Amino acid sequence: MRKNQKKKRALPQGGKQLRLRTGDRRRLIRWGERTGCPLTLRRRMAVAKVAAGQSRAQAARELLCATSPVVAAVRRYLESGREGLVERRALNGQRKVDERFRETLCRVLKGTPQQSGWRRTTWTRELLARELERRGRVRVSPATMGRTLASVGARLKRPRPVVRCPWPERKRQQRLWQLKRRATYARPDEPVFYEDEMDLHLNPKVGPDWMLPGQRREVVTPGNNQKRYVAGALHSRTARLTWVRGERKTSALFIDLARAVGEAYPDAKRLHFILDNAATHSSKKTKTALEQMGGRVVLHFLPPYCPEGNRIERVWWDVHANVTRNHRCKKMEALTAEVDP
Repeated sequence: MRKNQKKKRALPQGGKQLRLRTGDRRRLIRWGERTGCPLTLRRRMAVAKVAAGQSRAQAARELLCATSPVVAAVRRYLESGREGLVERRALNGQRKVDERFRETLCRVLKGTPQQSGWRRTTWTRELLARELERRGRVRVSPATMGRTLASVGARLKRPRPVVRCPWPERKRQQRLWQLKRRATYARPDEPVFYEDEMDLHLNPKVGPDWMLPGQRREVVTPGNNQKRYVAGALHSRTARLTWVRGERKTSALFIDLARAVGEAYPDAKRLHFILDNAATHSSKKTKTALEQMGGRVVLHFLPPYCPEGNRIERVWWDVHANVTRNHRCKKMEALTAEVDP
């Protein structure tokens, strides 16, 4: 009686001995890799490990899964052989998520929940499932909706805040075309410049950077922020940059830039500036200073909230990307020295 009990305890779970030669185990794993299905591969690896003499629990620990999938994989192999390990979800019938489902999901994601009649301001997987069901598609679980979102390339991203130009689109495009035409056909004695100001903060702008897994780089901030301002004028043809620096963003900073450009181009009859609608560009102090320069500086204002029409914005973007983002300067003098070309 004791011998029979010992024999029963020695049998693995499932009731049958499972032994495979080394070559058969390797072929089984290679076949699972060729299927491209991670679940099928896990079943074949579970069978290979148990056939090599490991217990179900030990194989489950190495595969980072529960013991029940390993037991089920061994049972399916003993019942149906290698074909029993194939993923059977394809036999469940018609798939819920088809091409029409994905097309409807993409149309929904182009709008906001409020545009579809919901009171939420952001989409969730549960809300997307309810919205697609309301549009005549099959109801799916949040997990299925998450996989569908990944299949269409949708990701959680931060929206970009923008301010729309209040002008009519036709008037805005016409004004931008006029300024672009002036910059393209500028005479040598009347150069055109793109003008703008940039803020420098001692507290660094935090931006993305490459890091190893488990590592998060620290950017130590000075605490008390300090500011400096740079005003620049970019030549439309030669891309030569003329700039001045100041402690405050006032009309005096713009006037200093206009005088610096006038000294840098003494042979020019007129200096055309394409710039935004900041108050410092049209203040009484600025108008008085430009009149004292004999009307040599001519201002051409962009439509409101149209930074894409000002080419010098790209220069400031490069400065922030290469210098000010994640910087580690402890003093403003060191930061301004890094910004200086």
